Amino acid sequence: MLLAYDGVCALDASTMRTGGVPLAPEGFEWPTCRTCNGAMQFLAHLPLDEGVISVFFCQNDPGLCADWDATGGGNRAYIFAGQLQPASVPAEGVTLLGTATRLRLHPEETASQVPILGRVGGEPDWLQHDETPLCSGCSVAMTFVAELEEGYDFATAANFGGGGRGYVFRCGRCMTAAFLWQR
Repeated sequence: MLLAYDGVCALDASTMRTGGVPLAPEGFEWPTCRTCNGAMQFLAHLPLDEGVISVFFCQNDPGLCADWDATGGGNRAYIFAGQLQPASVPAEGVTLLGTATRLRLHPEETASQVPILGRVGGEPDWLQHDETPLCSGCSVAMTFVAELEEGYDFATAANFGGGGRGYVFRCGRCMTAAFLWQR
Protein backbone atom coordinates (compact mmCIF):
# COMPACT_ATOMS: atom_id res chain seq x y z
CA MET A 1 0.00 0.00 0.00
CA LEU A 2 1.15 3.50 -0.80
CA LEU A 3 1.29 6.32 1.75
CA ALA A 4 -0.64 9.25 0.31
CA TYR A 5 -0.74 12.85 1.50
CA ASP A 6 -3.92 13.39 3.54
CA GLY A 7 -3.53 16.99 4.68
CA VAL A 8 -2.01 18.70 7.66
CA CYS A 9 -2.85 17.26 11.07
CA ALA A 10 -2.40 18.09 14.75
CA LEU A 11 1.23 17.93 15.88
CA ASP A 12 0.36 15.14 18.34
CA ALA A 13 -2.13 13.20 16.18
CA SER A 14 -2.19 9.44 16.81
CA THR A 15 -2.64 8.72 13.09
CA MET A 16 0.10 7.73 10.62
CA ARG A 17 2.06 10.92 9.91
CA THR A 18 5.34 12.62 9.24
CA GLY A 19 6.38 15.52 11.43
CA GLY A 20 4.75 16.80 14.55
CA VAL A 21 5.75 15.65 18.02
CA PRO A 22 6.45 12.01 18.90
CA LEU A 23 4.05 10.18 21.16
CA ALA A 24 6.19 8.31 23.67
CA PRO A 25 6.02 6.63 27.07
CA GLU A 26 6.48 8.72 30.20
CA GLY A 27 10.16 9.36 30.90
CA PHE A 28 11.20 9.17 27.23
CA GLU A 29 14.54 10.90 26.58
CA TRP A 30 14.87 12.56 23.17
CA PRO A 31 17.62 10.83 21.15
CA THR A 32 20.87 12.59 20.40
CA CYS A 33 23.34 12.06 17.58
CA ARG A 34 26.41 9.99 18.40
CA THR A 35 28.61 12.31 16.26
CA CYS A 36 27.49 15.85 17.13
CA ASN A 37 25.56 15.14 20.36
CA GLY A 38 22.71 17.32 19.07
CA ALA A 39 19.04 16.45 19.48
CA MET A 40 17.71 14.50 16.48
CA GLN A 41 14.80 15.58 14.27
CA PHE A 42 11.53 13.66 14.67
CA LEU A 43 10.50 12.32 11.28
CA ALA A 44 7.60 9.87 11.44
CA HIS A 45 4.88 8.30 13.59
CA LEU A 46 3.91 4.89 12.15
CA PRO A 47 1.22 2.95 14.07
CA LEU A 48 1.50 -0.87 14.00
CA ASP A 49 -0.63 -3.62 15.53
CA GLU A 50 1.83 -3.97 18.42
CA GLY A 51 2.56 -0.27 18.97
CA VAL A 52 4.03 2.72 17.16
CA ILE A 53 7.34 3.16 15.37
CA SER A 54 8.85 6.61 15.91
CA VAL A 55 11.68 7.61 13.57
CA PHE A 56 14.36 10.23 14.27
CA PHE A 57 17.48 11.38 12.40
CA CYS A 58 20.15 14.03 12.87
CA GLN A 59 19.75 17.24 10.88
CA ASN A 60 21.97 19.53 12.95
CA ASP A 61 24.81 19.46 10.42
CA PRO A 62 23.52 17.51 7.37
CA GLY A 63 26.16 15.42 5.66
CA LEU A 64 28.56 15.30 8.60
CA CYS A 65 26.68 12.89 10.87
CA ALA A 66 25.97 9.33 9.70
CA ASP A 67 22.20 9.91 9.57
CA TRP A 68 21.87 7.60 6.53
CA ASP A 69 23.32 4.52 8.26
CA ALA A 70 21.13 2.23 10.40
CA THR A 71 23.97 1.73 12.91
CA GLY A 72 26.01 4.95 12.46
CA GLY A 73 24.47 6.76 15.44
CA GLY A 74 22.89 9.56 13.38
CA ASN A 75 19.37 8.15 13.54
CA ARG A 76 17.08 6.16 15.85
CA ALA A 77 13.83 4.28 15.51
CA TYR A 78 11.79 3.06 18.47
CA ILE A 79 8.78 0.82 18.93
CA PHE A 80 6.55 2.26 21.65
CA ALA A 81 3.56 0.47 23.16
CA GLY A 82 1.14 1.17 25.96
CA GLN A 83 0.18 4.58 27.26
CA LEU A 84 1.82 7.27 25.08
CA GLN A 85 1.91 11.05 25.46
CA PRO A 86 3.46 13.93 23.52
CA ALA A 87 7.21 14.02 24.22
CA SER A 88 8.95 17.10 25.54
CA VAL A 89 10.79 18.72 22.63
CA PRO A 90 14.36 19.92 23.29
CA ALA A 91 14.85 23.68 23.05
CA GLU A 92 18.03 23.33 20.96
CA GLY A 93 18.77 21.50 17.74
CA VAL A 94 16.85 20.83 14.53
CA THR A 95 14.15 18.69 16.14
CA LEU A 96 10.91 19.07 14.15
CA LEU A 97 9.75 19.24 10.54
CA GLY A 98 7.87 22.41 9.57
CA THR A 99 4.44 20.78 9.89
CA ALA A 100 2.71 17.48 10.58
CA THR A 101 1.38 15.62 7.53
CA ARG A 102 -1.29 12.94 7.90
CA LEU A 103 -0.69 9.87 5.72
CA ARG A 104 -3.40 7.55 4.43
CA LEU A 105 -3.13 4.16 2.79
CA HIS A 106 -3.73 4.14 -0.97
CA PRO A 107 -3.78 1.05 -3.24
CA GLU A 108 -0.68 0.81 -5.45
CA GLU A 109 -2.73 -0.14 -8.52
CA THR A 110 -4.94 2.98 -8.30
CA ALA A 111 -3.83 6.39 -9.60
CA SER A 112 -3.56 9.10 -6.95
CA GLN A 113 -4.55 12.75 -7.25
CA VAL A 114 -2.39 13.66 -4.22
CA PRO A 115 1.36 13.30 -3.58
CA ILE A 116 2.61 9.83 -2.66
CA LEU A 117 4.96 10.07 0.33
CA GLY A 118 5.98 6.43 0.69
CA ARG A 119 4.60 2.95 1.08
CA VAL A 120 4.14 0.21 3.67
CA GLY A 121 4.67 -3.53 3.45
CA GLY A 122 6.12 -5.71 0.75
CA GLU A 123 9.83 -5.51 -0.01
CA PRO A 124 12.07 -2.43 0.01
CA ASP A 125 12.59 -0.71 -3.34
CA TRP A 126 16.27 0.01 -2.81
CA LEU A 127 17.80 3.01 -4.59
CA GLN A 128 21.27 1.51 -4.15
CA HIS A 129 21.87 -1.99 -2.79
CA ASP A 130 20.16 -4.08 -0.11
CA GLU A 131 21.05 -2.68 3.33
CA THR A 132 18.55 -4.64 5.43
CA PRO A 133 19.75 -4.12 9.00
CA LEU A 134 20.35 -6.91 11.49
CA CYS A 135 18.55 -6.67 14.82
CA SER A 136 20.90 -5.44 17.56
CA GLY A 137 19.28 -7.91 19.96
CA CYS A 138 19.16 -11.21 18.05
CA SER A 139 21.32 -10.53 14.94
CA VAL A 140 18.52 -11.65 12.57
CA ALA A 141 17.62 -9.61 9.46
CA MET A 142 14.88 -7.14 10.37
CA THR A 143 11.46 -7.03 8.67
CA PHE A 144 10.71 -4.18 6.28
CA VAL A 145 7.90 -1.88 7.47
CA ALA A 146 7.84 1.26 5.31
CA GLU A 147 9.56 3.55 2.82
CA LEU A 148 9.39 7.31 3.26
CA GLU A 149 9.88 9.81 0.45
CA GLU A 150 11.45 13.22 1.12
CA GLY A 151 8.13 15.08 1.01
CA TYR A 152 6.53 17.36 -1.52
CA ASP A 153 7.37 20.80 -0.12
CA PHE A 154 9.95 22.44 2.12
CA ALA A 155 7.82 22.32 5.28
CA THR A 156 7.22 18.56 5.04
CA ALA A 157 10.46 17.41 3.42
CA ALA A 158 12.91 15.15 5.18
CA ASN A 159 16.47 15.75 4.04
CA PHE A 160 17.46 12.50 2.32
CA GLY A 161 20.09 14.25 0.21
CA GLY A 162 17.76 15.30 -2.64
CA GLY A 163 15.79 12.49 -4.24
CA GLY A 164 16.52 10.03 -1.46
CA ARG A 165 14.29 7.57 0.34
CA GLY A 166 14.07 6.39 3.94
CA TYR A 167 13.55 2.76 5.00
CA VAL A 168 12.00 1.61 8.29
CA PHE A 169 12.49 -1.91 9.70
CA ARG A 170 11.50 -3.82 12.84
CA CYS A 171 12.27 -7.01 14.72
CA GLY A 172 9.02 -8.46 16.08
CA ARG A 173 10.84 -10.84 18.41
CA CYS A 174 12.99 -8.18 20.13
CA MET A 175 10.56 -5.25 19.59
CA THR A 176 13.32 -3.09 18.12
CA ALA A 177 13.26 -0.84 15.05
CA ALA A 178 15.83 0.62 12.66
CA PHE A 179 15.98 3.38 10.05
CA LEU A 180 18.31 4.21 7.18
CA TRP A 181 18.13 6.19 3.97
CA GLN A 182 19.67 6.05 0.51
CA ARG A 183 20.10 8.48 -2.37
